[in-house]
Amino acid sequence: MKSNKRGKDFCIFALPGMFCFFAVVIVPFIYGVYLTLTDWNGVAKVKNFIGLKNFGGVMKDTQFWTSLLLTFKYVIAVVILVNLIAFIIAYLLTRGIKGQNFFRAGFFTPNLIGGIVLGYIWQFVFSRVFVSVGESTGWNLFGVSWLSDPTKAFIALVAVSVWQLSGYMILIYVAGFMGLSEDVMEAASIDGATGWRKMKSIVMPLMMSSVTICLFLTLSRAFMVYDVNLSLTAGAPYGTTEMAAMHVYEKAFTSRQFGLGQAEALLLFIIVACISGIQVYLTKRKEVEA
Repeated sequence: MKSNKRGKDFCIFALPGMFCFFAVVIVPFIYGVYLTLTDWNGVAKVKNFIGLKNFGGVMKDTQFWTSLLLTFKYVIAVVILVNLIAFIIAYLLTRGIKGQNFFRAGFFTPNLIGGIVLGYIWQFVFSRVFVSVGESTGWNLFGVSWLSDPTKAFIALVAVSVWQLSGYMILIYVAGFMGLSEDVMEAASIDGATGWRKMKSIVMPLMMSSVTICLFLTLSRAFMVYDVNLSLTAGAPYGTTEMAAMHVYEKAFTSRQFGLGQAEALLLFIIVACISGIQVYLTKRKEVEA
């Protein structure tokens, strides 16, 4: 009877989710791996098998490697800034300051705005508002649109991403700070731990579970950034802000080289999976329990 009930419960609750997961994730992934071995252009009925030629094409695609290098720079900047800012703000919002719940909701709000909409909003800010400020004040920093200069456009892309992602990470860090054992913190204070010493030796080890989650989320989202990249800069000026995900999309859907684009997407997936796996492994080892 128990086995029949378990089987029935599995079919009711788990089977639909498993079916959707396989239909939406596993099957398309396997089909995508198959496409890397063909010369399909997305239109032709026939998919000619060409073996590993697409992976050879990836090695020769200098634009892909340029966009991948830019993506690494972007990921490093975003991951460091998002987690540093989120950690500091979360710490301040758990010190009992007045109106801290209001500030938590306010910081989370940008995460609710879709990347496409967010990009267009900030495109207006960088192209119109900043320029107007520069014209009225004479500040050279805002003299021309940031999006017309490769360096400033990259900074703008990082700034918008940090502004969007920080709010979600703040909530995770806030939950971590609120979960700290009062007994442990009181014992540390009695032993004379204060300031940076207390933060380094007590708080940080206990917060590593939150750090693991936040680093994983920011790494994966930063590597796969597309919507903000598309709406804010669209790779401009002259392709200097084109991230890897955008390049893969352009290769597959604009250039009609689905096999090559899928090979680049698979390589990007492997890179992200390896880096994220190493990050989770290293940070998990530093987690402690109160």
